[in-house]
Amino acid sequence: MEIFCLTPRSFGSNCYLLLSGRSAAVVDPSVSAEKITALAAHKGATIECIILTHGHFDHVDSLDTLRDATLAPAYIHKDDAEMLSDGMKNAHSLFFGYAKKWRDAERLLEDGDEITLGGEVIKVISTPGHSKGSVCLLCGDKLITGDTIFAGGYGRYDLYGGSISQLTDSLSSLRELDRRLTIYPGHGGTATLGEALDNLLYY
Repeated sequence: MEIFCLTPRSFGSNCYLLLSGRSAAVVDPSVSAEKITALAAHKGATIECIILTHGHFDHVDSLDTLRDATLAPAYIHKDDAEMLSDGMKNAHSLFFGYAKKWRDAERLLEDGDEITLGGEVIKVISTPGHSKGSVCLLCGDKLITGDTIFAGGYGRYDLYGGSISQLTDSLSSLRELDRRLTIYPGHGGTATLGEALDNLLYY
């Protein structure tokens, strides 16, 4: 599976385009729908679904316009589903002083769910802590980690649904995966999972 990164100027939340043959999935549509669809068209791929690693505003900015443009359904973990329609819970009100809402997701995910893309499978791994429904996405030898873990740290846990104890448990569970996996985080650049785990300051 190929992964291409698009990063906006504001908040630097990474958006990923996943390709398997001519099938594409978008993870965390933080950039404009036009940029995402242009990249998919350039690759000759059709966007079949939009997967959210969690429900914070900076990771879902163009969700509704992208759905309108592609008719692709949105997927989010069931524990973060409420965040899309609540400007306080998705933190938009906190940062901007007014609520912004998005339409409900078409599919609610759970730990262990598998999403088929082309001839490959994306496995959903529940990693609560940054939010109640944060997930990582295992794509072969690649792991999209959202705001659970970065190359040099981990996500904040002081927003709605955050929990340091859950985040600690989630980070510990990632140690069970192959350290050679390449992580694609919600902010910043890539690293191996082993490098990222070794950079965690509280261990």
